[in-house]
Amino acid sequence: MQDLQVSKNSIFFTLFLLFVFMINILFNYLSYKELKKEYIFETKAEVLNIYPKEKFDVIKLKGDGFEFFASFSKDENIKKLDFLNVVFDTRNITFYTYLKGFFTKILYFERGEKNNSVKEKIIKNIEENHDDFIIRELFNALFLAIPVSSQLRDIITAYGIAHVVALSGFHIVVLSFVIYWILYFPYSFLQNRYFPYRNRRFDILLITMAILFYYLLLTDIVPSLLRAFVLFSLGLYLLRSNIKVISYLTLFYTFLIVIALFPQYIFNIGFWFSIFAVFYIYLFIQYFKNGNKILLYIFFNIWMFLIFNPIVHFFFAQTAIEQFYSIPITIFFTIFYPLEIVAHIFNISSYFDDYLKIFLENKIYVYEVFTPLYFFILYILFSFFSIWSKKSFFILNILMIGFNFYLYISGYI
Repeated sequence: MQDLQVSKNSIFFTLFLLFVFMINILFNYLSYKELKKEYIFETKAEVLNIYPKEKFDVIKLKGDGFEFFASFSKDENIKKLDFLNVVFDTRNITFYTYLKGFFTKILYFERGEKNNSVKEKIIKNIEENHDDFIIRELFNALFLAIPVSSQLRDIITAYGIAHVVALSGFHIVVLSFVIYWILYFPYSFLQNRYFPYRNRRFDILLITMAILFYYLLLTDIVPSLLRAFVLFSLGLYLLRSNIKVISYLTLFYTFLIVIALFPQYIFNIGFWFSIFAVFYIYLFIQYFKNGNKILLYIFFNIWMFLIFNPIVHFFFAQTAIEQFYSIPITIFFTIFYPLEIVAHIFNISSYFDDYLKIFLENKIYVYEVFTPLYFFILYILFSFFSIWSKKSFFILNILMIGFNFYLYISGYI
């Protein structure tokens, strides 16, 4: 199998992506100028999340091609996933904040009607399956990438399972595996009977990709899930072309494709986390690919948990010894996730709620530790140097062990 190498075609493709990026930046800028034409702007928006404050609520909304924040009185009784027609002040919005997500003042709003979409039907199914609000939130996040409340977010962070709850490549892998084997036997029967000349594996992967693309649209194109889908699609193309799939260049092109299509995702932390997660997976494969597969799988989950902590704690300081639970939870989740999908289809998922409530209501001692800036920069540098240098990889692991020791001992001294 060939390696993906820098060639005239790859340079041309990179330039093409740069052109697409510039076109999308221009399109976003024209949309921004349209928004700024007047001091006020009217749009339809969906409530993505609510951040309760003492005297008011800060609400995150999604408009047509942009996201923004605004404060609302608690008396308005606005709920997550409500649709609103809003009029807001545009005077303090810059192009940078337009791309990143801006805060503005709402001048007027009225409630709109919800669409009777597939997404709404899934949300209704989750509501019918669960009485507990937090458990509903959990499955809305797991199935549809709906942002969670600060209460559930704190629980997720305390357990160190954000990568499990936030839709990403982990879920794409599980879903693609399940879809592939559901399709395999009926498609094999049809292929043997009607079109034996077709490549069975490739056809099923194409159908799987189409189903995953629909799912991506259903979740409103979550950045981390989009990264996973692009990498999956690119991997399928490279596999068909007999080119090595697992390479840093493949990941680099995945990054370029996503940013070219959606320039605003460069400001999304979840997207960057998903890129770094794949990067460290590739590092692991590069240096630990030989050995017993079962032991390697267990070690992989331990190493990924430890190697990612310095990155996560630069942005999120919450720390708890219970975060080590994320290792067995990650392993168990590959079974739990597809089982819960089936359980929701047949409306029997409520039988697991009592166990989930015990898990979610467990009291956890949480303290804060941030990754220092100098250490973060050093860690990133040695991470990249590890691609070419085994010594750098050794130093990276020393830094990883030292940081995690400091991280989990500092809350008890």
